[in-house]
Amino acid sequence: MAILRWFLPPWLKRPKGIRDVEEWYISTVARRDYVYQVFERQCEIALENLDRIYQAVGDRVTAVFVTGTDFGTQRGPFISPQAYRDLYQPFHRLINDWIHQQTSWKTFNHSCGSVMALIEDFIESGFDILNPVQTSAADMDPSQLKARFGDRITFWGGGVDTQHTLPFGTAEEVGQQVRERIEILGPGGGFVFYSIHNIQARVPVENLQALFESLQEYGAYH
Repeated sequence: MAILRWFLPPWLKRPKGIRDVEEWYISTVARRDYVYQVFERQCEIALENLDRIYQAVGDRVTAVFVTGTDFGTQRGPFISPQAYRDLYQPFHRLINDWIHQQTSWKTFNHSCGSVMALIEDFIESGFDILNPVQTSAADMDPSQLKARFGDRITFWGGGVDTQHTLPFGTAEEVGQQVRERIEILGPGGGFVFYSIHNIQARVPVENLQALFESLQEYGAYH
């Protein structure tokens, strides 16, 4: 559903997608009617495919990945809340409504970066889960996330910072952050422990060991 990376792999020098990243975001403003038509057709296809998938797997699925569009940068959202409401939310709501009405699945929204300003709209769009909970981005303090949204959306991620703490911190700092994130995000449920994003190469082995040992020690709900 409107996943940017399906249009253009960012590591390609001459991508074969619709357009490059800058042109894409310009188009969401300058060519909005065209983009809206693309999204309408995508949504039609997505609904047809969801029905086929449900007929094949039924309720054996727990959560379904609806969108992976990264709406946030390190410093703030890519787009305004109003732009999200105008262009993306109608289609996200259609997909989420179908899933919730027809299945027992939970819906999963992956959006990196600083998206605090958009989370209320994600919830209103019907998403059950937010990932990767990039607390290293601006305005993404885990205590604020939990206080404002923790009773309405599940945080799947945010367990340890893969930009700074995990690759460059000490084992003690890793263990402390894992424990703190569990203490902040875990109470009352609605938290699936996961690193903020994929664990990268060259992370010290002792840091990974500290991650898993701290998770084993502190990760159970009481």
